[in-house]
Amino acid sequence: MTKLRVVIHASTGEALVRARSNARNLIAARPDCECEIVVNAGAVQAALDDTDRETDPYLRVCGNTLKAKGLKLPPAIKIVEATIVYLAVRQAEGWSYISA
Repeated sequence: MTKLRVVIHASTGEALVRARSNARNLIAARPDCECEIVVNAGAVQAALDDTDRETDPYLRVCGNTLKAKGLKLPPAIKIVEATIVYLAVRQAEGWSYISA
């Protein structure tokens, strides 16, 4: 069976809710998968306001959004330089892109 590598993108609070649900379903169905949820724009504040122990380890937050909004993250959450760059790199590496 092919190992799945999936990056789920969320740019709004509503999209983050869907992305977390997608990630849970993917991991339940394919525990060996690699999964990341990449958030930018409005989804960043939503991620800070509503943490989720189950899916936060998969979370990657846009550094550009953090800088623009003057926000700080808890140390457990990973920051990516720029969502657009990160998504392009992941796709070039063969990851599947899902927009939540």
